[in-house]
Amino acid sequence: MLPGIHKKHEAIKSGTHICNSNIHMTVTTEKTEIFERLPVPKAVRKLIIPTIMSSLVMVLYSLADTLFVGMLNDPLETGAVTLAAPVLLAFNAVNNLFGVGCASLISRSMGRKDYKLAKETGAFGFYCAIISGLLFSLLCTVFKEPLLAILGAKATSHDATDRYMLWTVTMGAVPSILNVVMSQLIKAEGLALHASLGAMSGCILNIILDPVFVLPGFLGMGAAGAGCATFISNCVACLYFIVMMMIKRGKIILDVKPSNFHANKKMIREICTVGVPASIQNLLNVTGMTVLNSFMSVYGAEAVSAIGIAHKLALLPMYIAMGISQGVMPLVGYNFASGNRRRMRDSVICSAKISLCIMLLGTAAFCIFSKDIISVFMKNTLVVSYGSAFLIAQSLAQPFLSVDFLGVGVFQACGMGRKSFIFAILRKIVLEIPALFVLGKLFPMYGLAWAGTFAEVILSVAAVLELKKILHVVE
Repeated sequence: MLPGIHKKHEAIKSGTHICNSNIHMTVTTEKTEIFERLPVPKAVRKLIIPTIMSSLVMVLYSLADTLFVGMLNDPLETGAVTLAAPVLLAFNAVNNLFGVGCASLISRSMGRKDYKLAKETGAFGFYCAIISGLLFSLLCTVFKEPLLAILGAKATSHDATDRYMLWTVTMGAVPSILNVVMSQLIKAEGLALHASLGAMSGCILNIILDPVFVLPGFLGMGAAGAGCATFISNCVACLYFIVMMMIKRGKIILDVKPSNFHANKKMIREICTVGVPASIQNLLNVTGMTVLNSFMSVYGAEAVSAIGIAHKLALLPMYIAMGISQGVMPLVGYNFASGNRRRMRDSVICSAKISLCIMLLGTAAFCIFSKDIISVFMKNTLVVSYGSAFLIAQSLAQPFLSVDFLGVGVFQACGMGRKSFIFAILRKIVLEIPALFVLGKLFPMYGLAWAGTFAEVILSVAAVLELKKILHVVE
């Protein structure tokens, strides 16, 4: 190559490098401020407050189905929502595989300044969410009848459960999964507010649509109407995220152009290291709920409705704890990858204090006002009696659960998939499911509601011990 041409070639290469560096600088300036320089309490608040708000709205949306279907005073319709819940929870297996797995890698890639890998990981998660949703919908539709039998749908509750799952699973699997995965990917960049606004837009719309689709004075579709409202709301949330990415193209790392959709062994391995254990954890949650519903179905539709209402109410503090642990994950993962372990430790401790305070307040409120709260959802005397006892049992697990969630969140953020996998196995296989058999025999029906609390107490102790080992390296 001639000297002049060589110099020109080097100048072009240098200019390209400078241009790319400037793009990366523009894209990550605000996020670097959050992850590296903002005081820890302020950074934690900035990340977790939108996530908590989103989680609260998601719980309200979940409760809206139960509330408006419960207003029909038909245990079979309310039971349909409860019986289908394990399938909707199974969506979280895919959400965690590609949402949590990819989000963890994006945050750690940003901490290592590997922006190319972060962009490719985001596109990979986006398209895999769509493909997985389509497969989920196809399989659940083809094997509908055996699935309904496994869920515990009897001859009386078969049709209501089938109609509800038509909208939430057959039609709704893709938007439901894509909505959550996109929220996780956007949150990984530190855009917690946008991630929460997208999720909240769908949830708020669902709450507005529920009475219109469910109640007799309007469309009167019952449980099926609640499913239809959920489907429409998830589609709107996905639209919000897609429009937001188009508006912010070039200002954020996430770019889902088909040209960015490719992967290598290293990327897939890192995603699966975190995502597979998180996915298995949710599949085991589905298994646990299916076993619980199956055991409860022996005691009648009132017992199934009561445990469903109690479980959804217990989601309120649980989702707050989950929101805190997921909100702080990008901060923990970024600083773990960049080597700033002291900032990582301070973030975990700050989050733990906030989470425990909220959980203790929630537990106290549920224990004191359990009957009043259950009666809001259904006036059936037997359902209120059962539900009150179930709610007290499940609410006592919440402070312990918050510690457990935070521990698993730290494992996921740091890429420690093996630890989160062990915790998933401990929670369901070793502790909760065996406890369902034992406590169900010792204390018929009522003992079933205490199995989760038993598991969370033991897991919280294990979480504290593991976190002490991880955070001790800071000293």
